[in-house]
Amino acid sequence: MAKSRESTREHHAHQLVCTCCYAQRVAPARSRIGYTTCLDCGETAAKKVKHASVPLSKSNYYYVSGNNLDFIKQTNPKRTTS
Repeated sequence: MAKSRESTREHHAHQLVCTCCYAQRVAPARSRIGYTTCLDCGETAAKKVKHASVPLSKSNYYYVSGNNLDFIKQTNPKRTTS
């Protein structure tokens, strides 16, 4: 039984601490693919980013995210400028 506790301590010693809240450890699977935040902080950050798919006139769809949402207003051909 003492051996399993020791391996558990060893396992937690190598896990990263969340760079956002510093309260939880990052799961090994998340840290392997490059995430440095826990699942809760990652979900909160993902909800803050806005995403949209915009059909361009006589063309294909354009993916818009983040601070580039003003591009949606510029794609409207019927828009009047003041």
